[in-house]
Amino acid sequence: MKSHLTRSQNTVLKLLKKLNREISAQELYLELRKAQLTLGLATVYRALDTLKLSGIIQARLLNNGETLYTAAQQDKHHVTCLQCGVSIPIQEEECPVHELENQLRQSSKFEIFYHTLEFFGICTPCQLEQSHSKS
Repeated sequence: MKSHLTRSQNTVLKLLKKLNREISAQELYLELRKAQLTLGLATVYRALDTLKLSGIIQARLLNNGETLYTAAQQDKHHVTCLQCGVSIPIQEEECPVHELENQLRQSSKFEIFYHTLEFFGICTPCQLEQSHSKS
């Protein structure tokens, strides 16, 4: 992990911590502009990429191709609807991957920062909407 962050990386990281939620790079760029912090969109992407590769932030890829970033260092688990995009968190204690992660750490000597577990399907409201439209 990099011991020294650039001014831009620090700015992005501080805002992610302040917001304390998942956010896209474009939304983060708009939040920076609102706060009168002048970073270009390309700089925001570069800062996010470096912070992600350093294990300082997390990235979660949505089914629509958008990536959401967060400063929280915790595993993420979700059930996501492919139709409406709603993403429901799964409780950490329900995650079957923790034991595998520990085994991989030991067997491969791999430094694991975090993991994501995402299931994709159709939520109940979208199922009902589909069944009504077929009737």
